[in-house]
Amino acid sequence: MSGTKVVIVGAGSAIFGLKTLATLMGSPHMRGGTLGLVDLNGDGLGLVEALARRLNREWDGGLTIQSSTDRKEVLPGADFVVVAIEVGPREGTWERDWEIPLQFGVRQPYGENGGPGGLAHTLRQVPEMLAIARDMERLCPDAWLVNFTNPVPRLCLAVSRYTAVKTVGLCHQINEAYMMAGVALGERYGVQPPRGVSSDAHPDVWPQAGELARQMRRFVDVRAAGLNHFTWILDLRDRQTGEDLYPAFREAFMALPPDFEPLTRSVFQATGLCPVPGDSHLAEYLPWCHDPQTRPWEKYNLFLYDWRRAEQDRERQWQAIEAMAHGDAPVDALREAESEGAIELLAGLRGGGTVYREAVNIPNEGHISNLPDGAIVEIPALVSGWGIRGLNVGPLPEFVAELCRREIAVASLAVDAAALGDRQTALQALLVDPCLDDIDTAAAILDAYLEEYADYLPQFRGRQEPNPPGGPKSA
Repeated sequence: MSGTKVVIVGAGSAIFGLKTLATLMGSPHMRGGTLGLVDLNGDGLGLVEALARRLNREWDGGLTIQSSTDRKEVLPGADFVVVAIEVGPREGTWERDWEIPLQFGVRQPYGENGGPGGLAHTLRQVPEMLAIARDMERLCPDAWLVNFTNPVPRLCLAVSRYTAVKTVGLCHQINEAYMMAGVALGERYGVQPPRGVSSDAHPDVWPQAGELARQMRRFVDVRAAGLNHFTWILDLRDRQTGEDLYPAFREAFMALPPDFEPLTRSVFQATGLCPVPGDSHLAEYLPWCHDPQTRPWEKYNLFLYDWRRAEQDRERQWQAIEAMAHGDAPVDALREAESEGAIELLAGLRGGGTVYREAVNIPNEGHISNLPDGAIVEIPALVSGWGIRGLNVGPLPEFVAELCRREIAVASLAVDAAALGDRQTALQALLVDPCLDDIDTAAAILDAYLEEYADYLPQFRGRQEPNPPGGPKSA
C-alpha cells in the first residue's frame, strides 16, 4: 500500500479517533503513505498532529503527515476518507434528543440511533456527511468513504443515495455476540466470564466485555446479519470442529440468570434468533420498550447513556493525548490499540489479499433476500482489490425481516427529510417509528426539535411545505 493516502475527518473523535490513528500508523501497510488529519477543533487537531508526528518518528512509520481544519486542503489525492464526526456537542445534543420527547410523554429507551432521538441525530448529521461526500466528488472522486459516524446506516444511505461516492460503514457491535457467547458457553472452553459483564452502555463494563469477546473469538465463529445495531446471529460454530453451537448456546443462554440481557432473552425466545447488539441498542428499534403504563424500561432494566461520565472520559482522553503529544507520557501502549476495522479494510481494497470482515454496512444487493435492495444492511463480506463483496445470507425469518423492514422505512424517510429539509417527510419518519403512536404528539416533538436545533438545521429554514418529487436518485 505504499503511496496510499488516508484522510481522517474527525481525527479527535473520542471513540474512534485515537484507535484509528494508532492502528493506521502502526501498520506496515501504511509505510510510505500519507496521513491527512482534519478536525474543526484547531487546538485538538494540533495535539493529534503532534502525537502523529511523534508516532511517526518513534515507530519509523515513514509517513507524510498533513493536517488542516479545512478538509478541502487535505482531501486531494486521498484513497480513503475515514469519517468520525459529530454535529454539535455529542453528549449535550444526545441528552436533549432524549429529554424533548419526554416533555410530550414519550420516553425513549435510548435515543441515539432510533426513536425520535434517532431522527434528530439524523437531521443534524446528514447535511455534514453529504458536504464531505460532495467535496470528495470534486477532490478525490475515486476514494472510499469509510464511515464510523452514527447513525451508521442512515449516513451511508445518504451518501449512496445522493452522491456518487463509494461508502462503507463499520461498527464494532458484533463484539457483543462474542461477549454473549462467552457468558453462555465460556465454561465449555475454559473461559471465565467476568462478574457483571454485559452490553450495558457504561464505560466500566466495556473493557470486560471486550476482553471476553477477544477470548471467545479464538474458539467460536459468529455469522450475523441484519441492520446496524439490529443484527441477528444466524450461525454459531466451533472454529476448529465446525460443530453447530446454536442449540447449546440457546439452551445455555436461557439458563443464565434472568437479569442478564433480559430484553435480548425475551426477543430470542420470541423470534428463535439471538439479536446481537445488546439490550440498550436493541431497544431503540422495537415497539415494546416505551409504554408509559407498563414501564418496560424497568422490567428490562434498560440503561440510558451516562452523558456526564462520557464528558469526563472525553476530557481525560484529551489530557492523555496532550501528555503523549508533548512527550510527557509513553506511547507504547498504543501499539496494542484494538483495530476498529479500518486498516484491514484498507489493506484488502488496496490489493493486500482477500480480507474477511464479519460486519460491513453496504447497500443490499440481494444479500438479505427478503429486505429491500438499496437498503444499508450489515453483513459479512470479502474485501479485495475487486471491492467489497457482501456475502449472500438468504432470507431472515419473516418476523425478524418485518422488524427490519420497518426500520428501513424509517431510515429512508429520515434521510430524505434531512437531505431535502422536508418537514412532512420528517413527520412521516416519526409516524412510522415504533416509539410514536399519535400524530399530534409526533408533530409537537418534531417542531420542538426544529426549534431547538435551528442553528444545526439550515436546510429547514423557510421550508415548511412538502418538497416536490424527484429529489434523490433511486436507491
